[in-house]
Amino acid sequence: MATSKKFIHKTFDSVFTFCVISAIVFILIEANQALAKSRRPISDTEIREKKNQCYADIESGLWGWQCKSSMIAKENCALRCLSPACYELVYEGDPLEEGEKDIFRSQEYKYCMLKLSLGESLDGVKGSFNF
Repeated sequence: MATSKKFIHKTFDSVFTFCVISAIVFILIEANQALAKSRRPISDTEIREKKNQCYADIESGLWGWQCKSSMIAKENCALRCLSPACYELVYEGDPLEEGEKDIFRSQEYKYCMLKLSLGESLDGVKGSFNF
């Protein structure tokens, strides 16, 4: 009789543990899906505010003296600060140069930030505005 009670108790513990773990996994999966669905595109205002914070960080010296050495260095550092992944994709191989105003890459960078804010893949961003 005692062996039978131990077996039932162990079985109950195993079933209970399985149910608890299953419930936790289910909750985590549902929470992840809810977060993915609730993402919204980053706004121009949010980008501007974050970029202004990056400029302030650069001016305070957080990014090192090289980021304060020229206006274009400051701009490259601000773009890297704003989104390291997008900077790497769009500008890393060919940073902005003095006097350069690159409309196509600027649009790619903004598109990259939009896709990141939505949790989407960055595939196809590079070269998407070259006509």
